[in-house]
Amino acid sequence: MDGILDAPELRWLEEATIKRLQEAMAAGELSSRQLVLWYMHRIGAYDRNGMALNSVLEVNPDALHIAAALDAERAQRGPRGPMHGIPVLVKDNIDTADKMHTSGGSRALADSYATEDSHVARRLREAGAVILGKTNMTEWANFMTRNMPAGYSSRGGQVKSPYGPGRFSPGGSSAGSGSAVAANLAAAAIGTETSGSILSPASSNSIVGIKPTVGLVSRTGIIPIMHTQDTAGPMARTVEDAAVLLGVVAGVDERDPATVAAAGRFHADYTQFLDIGGLRGARVGIPRELYKTLDAGIAAVMEAALEVLRQQGAKVVDPVDMPCLREKMDNVAMVHEFKPALNAYLGRLRPEVPVHTLKELIEYNTRDAATMLRYGQTLLKQAEATSGTLTEPEYVQGLTRGIYLCRALGIDAAIKEHRLDALVVPGNWGAGIAARPGYPSVTVPGGYTEEGQPVGVTFTAGAFAEPVLIRLAYAFEQATRARKAPVLVAAAAMTG
Repeated sequence: MDGILDAPELRWLEEATIKRLQEAMAAGELSSRQLVLWYMHRIGAYDRNGMALNSVLEVNPDALHIAAALDAERAQRGPRGPMHGIPVLVKDNIDTADKMHTSGGSRALADSYATEDSHVARRLREAGAVILGKTNMTEWANFMTRNMPAGYSSRGGQVKSPYGPGRFSPGGSSAGSGSAVAANLAAAAIGTETSGSILSPASSNSIVGIKPTVGLVSRTGIIPIMHTQDTAGPMARTVEDAAVLLGVVAGVDERDPATVAAAGRFHADYTQFLDIGGLRGARVGIPRELYKTLDAGIAAVMEAALEVLRQQGAKVVDPVDMPCLREKMDNVAMVHEFKPALNAYLGRLRPEVPVHTLKELIEYNTRDAATMLRYGQTLLKQAEATSGTLTEPEYVQGLTRGIYLCRALGIDAAIKEHRLDALVVPGNWGAGIAARPGYPSVTVPGGYTEEGQPVGVTFTAGAFAEPVLIRLAYAFEQATRARKAPVLVAAAAMTG
């Protein structure tokens, strides 16, 4: 096993797409069990050793057996679908009813086991995916305090970017999912987003992230922040792989009314929208307000990306005025929704878990401040100070105002006025304007600064516009082939 990373016959697995892996398994050239072993070896070499990316919190102890069972099933009855036998990682705030914990990155839940699968985990298993492990994340999905570094948790420590460990931010809060996928520690991963937590790490780690319309993917069994905006979504190295994964996790869940309301808006196969010529004739808008604060390196990558859009036949409407970007918006609605949402989740945990309310969590953290409160818990305290009933005028006004501004004076207005297919923004700069109304975004690698920092190009539009966004993102990806795999260094090479 010592030479597995350098074995020429396995080198092709690096950057291999889900489709290519399926072809190899169908031809008998590869088994799911072999693939799980290969990814596990990489986790050992690069995540807990070598570059110490710290992106994977734990590995599923049943992964090899699950993979072997799926190999046997393939031989007997054929594959269930495009994810059969494919190893994926899931963020540590997504319940999995197995031998792995679900902690939200907090030591307070370090010994918490979910009593049932989240809807996302259940759909992954039903599709034949192998849940390989749980990824590290910004603690409580970056809703603990105001100055916590992206990708830091008391349980898992600091996630690092494989493109520049210690130099570039891994993005947050799905930092572990972004770093692990970028480093080829799994075929793909699931992240979650309330406002930027898929788009940020995807952009920061030069991978593809799809933040779906709220209601496209069930929220059941996911540690919440704000149910009005929370969603899970795929993170992968290619648009095609992300589209495959989206088709698996999207669907109606009777326990989640947002998905019931979205019935009829789902697609079982989002790869049908992949179109290499998808930019031809498209109209995309540039909200220049979001570009004003970019540093020179990122701005240069974005301007080159806009030129590619033009060359590929898109009409680039520049600038597009969005009054909402000049309005001051805060997170008051998020602060209010967090308490009842988290209390509901914590209240269902096993009796032996030490915290079952937000108040108990704050007290738990305070008792071990040296470990738990390295960066404080200002947001937790602010949330606890609310009534928990969502009756405060500042909550209702903050929620409705944010949705109104980002729809009527934001995305909806811009798309209608300029007859746009989508808006194009840098990385997660526009995450908030899409998050408040629950709108979708797709980010795709756009290039790198001279220092090697990854820059993502993000396409955003209105509710259930995933087919359009996937078409545009895929056409851009195929025209640029911008993603470059990070150069990983194992322990022996690092020590000489």
